[in-house]
Amino acid sequence: MDIVELGKKIIAKFRINKSFFGIAYLLFILGGCKLSKEDVQQYPNVIVILSDDQGWGDLSFTGNTNINTPNIDKLAETGAFFDRFYVCPVCSPTRAEFLTGRYHVRGGVYSTSAGGERLDLDETTIAEVFKNAGYKTAAYGKWHNGMQPPYHPNARGFDDFYGFCSGHWGNYFNPMLEHNGEIVKGEGFIIDDLTNHGINFIEQNRENPFFLYLPLNTPHSPMQVPDEYWNRFENKDLEMRNRNPELENIQHTKAALAMCENIDWNVGRIIQKLDELNLSENTIVLYFSDNGPNGWRWNDGMKGRKGSTDEGGVRSPFFIKWPGKIEGGKKIETIAAAIDLLPTLTDLAGIEHQTNNPLDGVSLKPLLTEESPDWNERYIFNHWGKRTSVRNQKYRLDNDGKLFDMENDPGQNNDVSGNFVEIAGQMNSAKQNWENDALAELPETDTRSFTIAHPDFVWTQIPARDGTAHGNIQRSNRYPNCSFFTNWISTNDSITWEAEVLADGDFEVTVYYTCPAENTGSTFQLSFGNKKLVSKITEAHDPPLTGMEHDRDPRIESYVKDFKPLKMGSIHLEKGKGTLALKALEIPGSQVMDFRLLMLKRTI
Repeated sequence: MDIVELGKKIIAKFRINKSFFGIAYLLFILGGCKLSKEDVQQYPNVIVILSDDQGWGDLSFTGNTNINTPNIDKLAETGAFFDRFYVCPVCSPTRAEFLTGRYHVRGGVYSTSAGGERLDLDETTIAEVFKNAGYKTAAYGKWHNGMQPPYHPNARGFDDFYGFCSGHWGNYFNPMLEHNGEIVKGEGFIIDDLTNHGINFIEQNRENPFFLYLPLNTPHSPMQVPDEYWNRFENKDLEMRNRNPELENIQHTKAALAMCENIDWNVGRIIQKLDELNLSENTIVLYFSDNGPNGWRWNDGMKGRKGSTDEGGVRSPFFIKWPGKIEGGKKIETIAAAIDLLPTLTDLAGIEHQTNNPLDGVSLKPLLTEESPDWNERYIFNHWGKRTSVRNQKYRLDNDGKLFDMENDPGQNNDVSGNFVEIAGQMNSAKQNWENDALAELPETDTRSFTIAHPDFVWTQIPARDGTAHGNIQRSNRYPNCSFFTNWISTNDSITWEAEVLADGDFEVTVYYTCPAENTGSTFQLSFGNKKLVSKITEAHDPPLTGMEHDRDPRIESYVKDFKPLKMGSIHLEKGKGTLALKALEIPGSQVMDFRLLMLKRTI
């Protein structure tokens, strides 16, 4: 028996933590040796790719002849395909369920903006689990589960983060992004840029076990995509349409499909890099989407789209590839969900998944690796707002108590609750029990403050998205993500955040603003408790609204600007809760500024 096998037996017998470092220490004791490259590679790398607003039908693999996605299709051909995989109706809840293995309402996620997207701090994330096992961890893309530390991805187990923490972004070409909290400028089209960072991370960690999370932000609107992909669809006749074609916006559909083909190209780049580095055999690659399609387009006749708890709103493509461990081309029709991914990936990797709270998900490893696994019948719950639907292997009970036979009526056209009274009653009882249990963990009022000045982090972003406008000030769009405040015309106007300073310190404050020349000269103040910092706008910066020049279909979200940073100076903040406020002291022109963001940089 070699020393590695001996180590494994001792770990199993004495329940030693199966982390990379734990085994390294054990092997050092047993044999006084270092881990070889082969020993390190017994721990598989993990890459999770999550698309945003891509429906089950937005792939050529699932039968859509409007689109060609050969690289994603190949994941199914060389790995396993779950044909009945369920997520949430919208973005941030699905991300929370993937991160924790628990239904999103248990973790405090009830909205997609203004703080309701934040994941409670007592939740253990999949990144923390893998990091504790010795993995290098990174996330590149749309986080959408909290911005200010300790909600920030760097505080939730990710060593490296590049992207944005908001729910959607206003520009996909060379946009303002962040890298580990610091504002930076993106390079090129955002999905290509995020993939570049993922590829660099793979190269840098080829000798280490790594966990890479790529939460991409397309085909979420605004509908922007490089010409190369748009040109394929601009004049294309779409063969396959939504089941209610009169609802379909063809321009929007074409843009979404073009964006999905761009995602496919980038998935191909990731797989190619793994092949080049000889990492494919030891890397688990997983692909899924966060909700149903963001428009009425072909989705195999399913009822509902993004935002709906019906099948079309919550059924996602899901592929998982691990050469030599997971049979290629395996189709699994057993129902599964995003809550299952944490226990599944830790089980496949052979690491412990100790978490603060009990999991709702189960490991799918038996379905992936066994021919005829024992498997218990289960319910999967889909919830958003005040709507809940329930899925078992054969039936879906919708929010209104209607029962549908999903095997014989996948489009949910015929309510069969009257024919199967007992089944409908059982599923209604399960729904009520789940709501009484899970929803009870979600407070009626969110009392969490916006955390600022975390002692372990240099940067704190405080965006307009999270602020409350008073007086004449207006938000640039009804959807808070990536919005800004405008119409600041009176000294009685203010912008506030209910905040909690986590540790005393001194902070450099920068405000991101725009202001035409005729309105320069305003004096404004930032305050928290009895601490105040006064600054003045002396330099004009009046760029136009942008975004429409790249949109393939008119957006519903805010257009954006190139906001300019203005260093206000330094302020001392003391630990405690209070109101962080911006207000004007003097306004010589017609308004103060358009406001996008405050940045705090800890100096002491």
